[in-house]
Amino acid sequence: MEPVVVDPGSCLLKAGFAQPDGDPSIVLRTAMTSASPDESSRKSVDLSKIDFVHPVQRGLVRDWDAMEDLWRYVFYSGVGWEPGSEGPILIAEALLTPKSSREQMVQIMFENFNVSGLYAVEQAVLSLYAVGRITGVALDIGHGKIDIAPVWEGTVQHNAVKRVELGGQDLTSLLVMELKKSHHELNLDRATAEAVKEEGAACAEDQVAFSNFAEDCESVEYTLPDGKIIYLGRERYVVGEALFQPSLLGVEEYGIPEQTLRAVSSCVPAENHRQLMENIVLCGGTSQMSGLEARFQKEAMTLGTPSIRPSVIKPPEYMPENTLRYSAWMGGAILAKVVFPQNQHITKAEYDEIGPTILHRKCC
Repeated sequence: MEPVVVDPGSCLLKAGFAQPDGDPSIVLRTAMTSASPDESSRKSVDLSKIDFVHPVQRGLVRDWDAMEDLWRYVFYSGVGWEPGSEGPILIAEALLTPKSSREQMVQIMFENFNVSGLYAVEQAVLSLYAVGRITGVALDIGHGKIDIAPVWEGTVQHNAVKRVELGGQDLTSLLVMELKKSHHELNLDRATAEAVKEEGAACAEDQVAFSNFAEDCESVEYTLPDGKIIYLGRERYVVGEALFQPSLLGVEEYGIPEQTLRAVSSCVPAENHRQLMENIVLCGGTSQMSGLEARFQKEAMTLGTPSIRPSVIKPPEYMPENTLRYSAWMGGAILAKVVFPQNQHITKAEYDEIGPTILHRKCC
């Protein structure tokens, strides 16, 4: 049976059979609701009275019962597994996932879902696979966090990993706050605010340009779902600027270019730095923001040394358009075509003999 690849993010879960020449067949929000499907589908339902559960927060599973419910829906209603005929699965894991959480995931997969085989790989490694690399730096700007991971020949250099506890959800909150300054009566729900951010947010060319936007900035028109028109001016650039000046979010951290250089400088030996810096992948939904790649490249060049020229790489032309948005899933689909035919995965027999700790030996 074709392997299923699952990448559970803080905002979106991506899943589907391992077919790297297309997008994942299932992309759904990880937020769970306490309402029944019939109730939550009614147009008249009061969403404010529905309790939402977020099983994945800042990249890590926090509610295993809800996560199991979500997986069950994906496996049996989404990809169409039949109970008793489950196939193999490849899981994209968040960086810095605790050992206990990894073991719990394996236990659930084998004991509750009876998968025939399993392999788990960190998202950073998979994102590099998606663009045809095994060495480089994966800069993953997700919904709940930013992960910067140097990867050498398919192995994450954990001593050099940098995590910043901000992401797309924080940028959405910043946009809402900024819009209220210029549109005092505006009251956006979360989903609408995220849609406005995804379409309208952008990065200024540099910090000087951003400062000038405070005085003079051309506004763009945006039509809300209810037909109301709003205008986005300086606020659309504040969102992007927060990635380079986290102090705009009240976070005392370096911007993403300097965080990346600091991560690479922590790697040994120093001879590896050039190859890492010349193979940087910007991935995750927020990485697709207009102007982000050019701004990152410009600042990284300024911060770098004359002998090393940081370079952001793009996916090969034959890869799908959304490769960087779904890079961990895409890389997982590529790797699954190798891992399972070559029997590198954890089998049910191995799990039954050794238990969940087998994961640390076969999926390092």
